[in-house]
Amino acid sequence: MTIINADWLITSAEQLPRQSSGVRVMGNKVVDVASNKELQKNYPEDDVIDASENILLPGFVNAHTHLYGVLAHGIPLDNPPEGFWEFLKDYWWPKIEDSLDQEMIAVATKWACVEMLQSGTTTFYDILEAPNSLPGGLLIQRDVIKETGLRGILSFEATERSGERIAQMGIEENLVLHEATKEDDLISAMMCLHTTFTCSKEFISQAFQKAEESGLGFHVHCNEGTHEGVWCEENHSKRPLELYEDLGVTNTKFIASQCVHLSEKEKEILERNEIKVTHMPLANCEVGGGIAPIPELLDQGITIGLGSDGYINDFYEVMRGAFLVHKARLRDPGVMSAQNVLEMATFGGAKALGLTNVGKLNEGFSADLQIIDAKFPTPVTAENIVEQVILWRNSAHVKDVMVAGKWLVRDKQVLDIDKEAVRTALHEQAKRLWAK
Repeated sequence: MTIINADWLITSAEQLPRQSSGVRVMGNKVVDVASNKELQKNYPEDDVIDASENILLPGFVNAHTHLYGVLAHGIPLDNPPEGFWEFLKDYWWPKIEDSLDQEMIAVATKWACVEMLQSGTTTFYDILEAPNSLPGGLLIQRDVIKETGLRGILSFEATERSGERIAQMGIEENLVLHEATKEDDLISAMMCLHTTFTCSKEFISQAFQKAEESGLGFHVHCNEGTHEGVWCEENHSKRPLELYEDLGVTNTKFIASQCVHLSEKEKEILERNEIKVTHMPLANCEVGGGIAPIPELLDQGITIGLGSDGYINDFYEVMRGAFLVHKARLRDPGVMSAQNVLEMATFGGAKALGLTNVGKLNEGFSADLQIIDAKFPTPVTAENIVEQVILWRNSAHVKDVMVAGKWLVRDKQVLDIDKEAVRTALHEQAKRLWAK
């Protein structure tokens, strides 16, 4: 048993931070939350981790990422794409997705896990988009992630873009991973499709039926750019979320990522069907997609998780982006509170992914946590600490990370991983990809 005593404890976004408090961890769970004095008095035989001058808070939940994305960071471009549709068809599909192989994916997965751990991320949902990795790409990822100790939900993005054979292999890849991880406490599967403009109605229904039979969540990219809505109206006389609802695939396990360009009717569909949404503020900016109406969706009571989209994996930077861009869009400094952002980065992301005991440091929750430096230039109070964390911390301030009761980062060092060896391997695989 372990007691972690901190200067400040943030158990969740909805509870007021507590000074001179900590948690007791037994096995893989948090079993008590109290003041430092109470914990040491009640459990004198426990090991004590002294986190004085530090903040103890939940590990982050990256609710949408593409681990392979690190291979594209810095790739030379002769003619940068001029819009989101051009980004997909002229750059991302031919130069990245269609050029990936299993060796590249394995190395990228490991490096992305290192980056996530270093910034306090303990849980993530990944979408693999690599037709040449089939079959077996997800199982390779599974093996790499098990070595790192992270909690991950994995999926292959099934799409008819590459033909019927690859489309069916994509669905099967998700089902094979599901069977392989049924007894795994940390790694699980999700059914995933690309979009309405790369998947027919029949294919969407087929994938959803398979997900229902297996009890899997169902994820789609939705309205990331303006292209999908225009295309769907021209070809189906409906907006994308209208089409999904008409097909009967929208339910509480349906996750719509991005959701940048929504009609009023689509917002109503999200609320009516209790669809979960994942928000990628920085990646949406990078591809020129726009800024999603997240404050409005929060006002509707929609569950929203935060994601990196495989772009910038330092989750403090992602949170800062979510905190700031909506104030600029709405020209209102009062929108998107620090508590809203922390909720999306922790328990909101967990709820979006269907996880019930992740994202808080309350009794009975998984011991997924991080310890960060609390030495700010200005005084810290219970009222300002969450905003201080979001605005003035980053991965350099993360000292220790635990997942399911096991330390994975100590004193800023990722344990049991040769970081420089992984970096060298990533350079080699990135050069291979760029050469293609």
